[in-house]
Amino acid sequence: MNPISKEDRLVANIHSDAFTVLPDSLGNDIGQSILQLNTGYAPGVGFHAYKMAPGMTTETHVHTSHEEFFVLEGDLTDNDGTEYVAGDLVLLKAGTAHNSTTRNGCTLLVYIPTAEDPVAI
Repeated sequence: MNPISKEDRLVANIHSDAFTVLPDSLGNDIGQSILQLNTGYAPGVGFHAYKMAPGMTTETHVHTSHEEFFVLEGDLTDNDGTEYVAGDLVLLKAGTAHNSTTRNGCTLLVYIPTAEDPVAI
């Protein structure tokens, strides 16, 4: 078996590599950022690490496909009051509309195959 070439392996570390700001739908920095290796997807689509700053609330959005995420660290609360903590593995089905907030900040590992749609409130 041949070794994997440098071009065929990408590695990033969530503790030492820089996350990229993920702006809201208006282009504003609201305290969310991502670390994503596969540039074949739009930012925030596919598999990525996602950080929310303390006190941040996501824009209300609807999922166009299932979203799966793992809470690596911190806390996350959905608009209906459901709280997630480190170690929780979550699936939100396609068509789910929600927003999320974090008191102390959080880091999630996320897989979402298609972009979310913003929801006007």
